[in-house]
Amino acid sequence: MNLFADALAWLFSPDRLVGTYALPTLLAQHLIYTIVSVAVAAAIALPAGWLIGHTGRGREIAVAISGAARAIPSFGLLVLLVLVLGILQTPLAAVITFVLLAIPSLLAGAYTGLEAIDRRVIDAARAMGMTEWQIFTKVELRLGLPLLVGGLRSALLQVIATVTIAAYVNLGGLGWPIIQGIPLSRFDQVLGGAILVAALALIVDLLMALAQRAAVPAGLRTPASASPSSPSRARRAASAPA
Repeated sequence: MNLFADALAWLFSPDRLVGTYALPTLLAQHLIYTIVSVAVAAAIALPAGWLIGHTGRGREIAVAISGAARAIPSFGLLVLLVLVLGILQTPLAAVITFVLLAIPSLLAGAYTGLEAIDRRVIDAARAMGMTEWQIFTKVELRLGLPLLVGGLRSALLQVIATVTIAAYVNLGGLGWPIIQGIPLSRFDQVLGGAILVAALALIVDLLMALAQRAAVPAGLRTPASASPSSPSRARRAASAPA
């Protein structure tokens, strides 16, 4: 309990708001690396995932690529890219590492969202004379949006957690208090940094959960009042004549 109190004291100390490694600066760096990496990964993964989901071809290749990307250790890849690209290209090495981490979740969310749509809906759209582009934009994209947002949610959380290793190569971020505090035995600082990363992940997860819920088309939402187990339905069923 004393360590937790010390960590809170470290977090709310006025010293944390000034200097090169002020917490607002570290938070901004963490968010920048996260947003840029996920945006680049989305530009690569979403078109490929939509093409796979729409045509039904190449799913095995996508699964193999996603599995291989998930198996790559992020820390080892970051160090390797820094050694290969050079110290001056450290930010590029970090972005490449985080992009490779985000691609599998985005790719899976894109093609599974389209694959989960009932094929009868697609056939009905074709029977109405809609073109393939209209089917994709007006039917598949809208119905597959909840799973796509779920993939984006997973990618964001993975990248937020992994961007902490950027501090190991002197790129800042919320991992800096953790990386610096370990060799100095400043465990209050280490715990404070961990609390910040966890809090950021929880906030983003909550926002993305709300976005995923809002992405469900209105016609597919099941209100609680319409549930067969709701009390009003049960009372009406009990009072109905045999």
